[in-house]
Amino acid sequence: MMSEFLPANALSESRTTLSRLRDAMLVRIKGKEDVIDQALICLAAGGHVLIEDLPGVGKTTLAYCLAKAMDTEFKRIQFTSDMLPTDVTGVSIYDERDREFHFKPGPIFSNIVLADEINRATPKTQSSLLEVMDHGKVTVDGSTYEVGNPFMVIATQNPVDYEGTFPLPESQMDRFLMRLQMGYPDPASELQILADGNPSYDEMVVEDAVEPAAIEVMQATVKKVFIEHSILEYMLKLITATRTESEFKAGISVRGGIALKVASQARALYLGRDFVIPEDVLQVAQSVMGHRLNLRRPSSDALEERRMVEGILARLLNAIPQPK
Repeated sequence: MMSEFLPANALSESRTTLSRLRDAMLVRIKGKEDVIDQALICLAAGGHVLIEDLPGVGKTTLAYCLAKAMDTEFKRIQFTSDMLPTDVTGVSIYDERDREFHFKPGPIFSNIVLADEINRATPKTQSSLLEVMDHGKVTVDGSTYEVGNPFMVIATQNPVDYEGTFPLPESQMDRFLMRLQMGYPDPASELQILADGNPSYDEMVVEDAVEPAAIEVMQATVKKVFIEHSILEYMLKLITATRTESEFKAGISVRGGIALKVASQARALYLGRDFVIPEDVLQVAQSVMGHRLNLRRPSSDALEERRMVEGILARLLNAIPQPK
């Protein structure tokens, strides 16, 4: 099944781009092939990713290796409660010499931005990311500035330590295409990490696997991956099921539905296909939909609530028959 909108060489070129990125990252990130796969699917879809996990499991290393493999700029923002929105976006500074204001870009002006412990910033500072994550633009003092392309925010938060944090509102969670977990590496991989020493992430040498222009081509190609009407109907049934489930406070939004579609297209491309199958939808559903759902009667334990949401979502996914 070939898409009439997808050039014959676009599929192979995009697949090569993703394969080179994966190989370059695997050199430095041990035992996390599944996480790398999902992060690259998110990149191909042009989305942002939220990683919820304990400190020290490789979240920063993942972001850094991805940026370097793309030969792009990487910046890390350590979020704290005293940060201001201008600490993220930048600020206009008055210059006495020409008596004019000049914009000084903040750290968000990069290609891969690590928003570390994003939930430690106040809601006002968190909201400074809404526009840039949606449109790749920053507006300061009435002037709008492009942050560049490719652009991806990789945010982290600790799922256990919530003291002194500000939970991300639903509108902010909805801006993340996927939520992932790193987890601990398998014993063999962790033994190799211990044997290799402990260089800091910015001391790692990562091969420049692709040029930034190739990422733009790949992201444009994803949007042309064919989706049969029956699979779109299948997606809508899944989305509607979350809206009628009594355990959920609210179901998946329209934005979430579009995220499910583009993530499915990106997975198909990642696996070398120019068309989506039901398996693509199922494989990305939890990471795309899980963080967009909340229980009507929330649990006091955040990890327990996440497990309950994932369990209910899995039940809904299994209950809806796949199209033939």
